[in-house]
Amino acid sequence: MGRVDYLAMKTDVDTVALVNSDVEELKIAAKKLLSDVTKLGGAAFGVSFVKWLACFAAIYLLILDRTNWRSKMLTSLLIPYIFLSLPGVLFNFLSGDVGKWIAFVAVVLRLFFPKHFPDWLEMPGSLILLLVVSPHFLAHHIRGTWIGSIISLFIGCYLLQEHIRVSGGFRHSFTQPRGVSNTLGIILILVYPVWALIVRVLK
Repeated sequence: MGRVDYLAMKTDVDTVALVNSDVEELKIAAKKLLSDVTKLGGAAFGVSFVKWLACFAAIYLLILDRTNWRSKMLTSLLIPYIFLSLPGVLFNFLSGDVGKWIAFVAVVLRLFFPKHFPDWLEMPGSLILLLVVSPHFLAHHIRGTWIGSIISLFIGCYLLQEHIRVSGGFRHSFTQPRGVSNTLGIILILVYPVWALIVRVLK
């Protein structure tokens, strides 16, 4: 009986050792993968990540403006910003047949059932229409280029200075409860064009 217990304990120790060695190998493989990704496409991955972040920040600001946290900023400028910064996967999806059907339903509702068309759908409807009907030149030669990044940067800078002016100064834009969320959102939408332009200059 004592021999069997000894053998069982030895196999338990071997199992733990094997699991630990496997975990160590996984850690080494993850570190190698991370370093390879950083070497091969670190800058491109960074631009892509920041683009997603900026796009969601712009959508967040747009939603925030449709709620009780309405600001006095010209939030309609967020529509061209989202158009210029929308990641390619979402842009292709929304500018295809799905976007055409959404735009068609929005136009029909707006024309024939205006009382049933809520005000908060005006901006998203405009964005979908812009995505669907944008000319090839805008969709493929302005978006994703340095021109689009400069336009996005101007929009972000304008929104930031307007927000600071409406808030009553830079300090108030960070201290007022309503101002902080808007300020952080605008700073996030400024990060993408700045980062994209830096990467283009360093290439």
